[in-house]
Amino acid sequence: MKLILYKTRYLLLLVVNITLLSAQQPNPPGQVKDPGDAKHQAYLFAHMKHQDYGRLYYSVSLDGLHWHALNGGERVSDEYRGHPDICKGHDARYYIVGNTSDSSPDINIWVSDDLINWEKYYTLTPDLKRTPDYPYALQRIGAPKLFFDESTNQYILTWHTPHKEGTKEDPERYWASQRTLYVLSKDLKTFSEYPSRLFDWDMATIDVIIRKIGYQYFAIVKDEVYPTLYWVTGKTIRIAKAPLLTGPYSEPSLPVSPNFREAPMLIPSPDGKFWYLYYEQYPGVSYGLSIADNLNGPWYQASGYTFYRDWDKYSFPGSVRHGCMITISMEEYSRLVEKLGIL
Repeated sequence: MKLILYKTRYLLLLVVNITLLSAQQPNPPGQVKDPGDAKHQAYLFAHMKHQDYGRLYYSVSLDGLHWHALNGGERVSDEYRGHPDICKGHDARYYIVGNTSDSSPDINIWVSDDLINWEKYYTLTPDLKRTPDYPYALQRIGAPKLFFDESTNQYILTWHTPHKEGTKEDPERYWASQRTLYVLSKDLKTFSEYPSRLFDWDMATIDVIIRKIGYQYFAIVKDEVYPTLYWVTGKTIRIAKAPLLTGPYSEPSLPVSPNFREAPMLIPSPDGKFWYLYYEQYPGVSYGLSIADNLNGPWYQASGYTFYRDWDKYSFPGSVRHGCMITISMEEYSRLVEKLGIL
């Protein structure tokens, strides 16, 4: 079986290399000629589908650019609901967070040893009304995200909560009122007494993910203000940074994506020298990819989703919607492919 898996891996890489060799445009940096030289050997994309929103599907990649569906393109869990976000935790197990809908008061957490079998771990019901400096928070929890900070041995669980309802005349004010909240935890069973606001600045943000690189923390956010001539950064992906996990975070950077993009996902390139930042052009239209050698930029956008082989530098299975991407080992990749099968 291992021989078959490695042959499959070789054929996939051969297809990728042939595609890259035939392309007219410069290839994305960060790739390796010999797969054995890769610092990051494989990747998992946990996502939903356009026609099955909020449910859990998997795709995998060996180069961080070309993604292939697992499990025949079917769900990998019938219990999970939410915007998939996975992190490896304090006990070397994987944790995934979600919620049944934005109107649900609960954040659900599952745990897995192998990324295949998930079991319910804990349900958190944060008291949003106790959030300092946010007395008008509505009881809504959007797209919870999870990050484990090894240096402080604690998790930060983030989500977005609005403070205004939309109206027929102004539905956008609901989204313009979104603010990012968080709680901290050491074990994902005991949490901060109440949520706090993550950012000092008063700007609508959703889909926030936290990452630590070197000694600095980065918050990758979606600017949720509607774009106009007076707010040209609206509905783009931007990046803030801080010396500590909970801030204070800097003002967000200039956009690293076009307008009307959301759900950022960040992975290192196979050689570990570059960053691939994916984001969705909603609603489920396509995916974009920006590349940089450090999170301070500059960033450039790679060509993809054109359906012309000599232009596409990355590819996805059809109908994928947002979730998360993580690096996995070759052993984990092989186990996923063996158990679930690859398209």
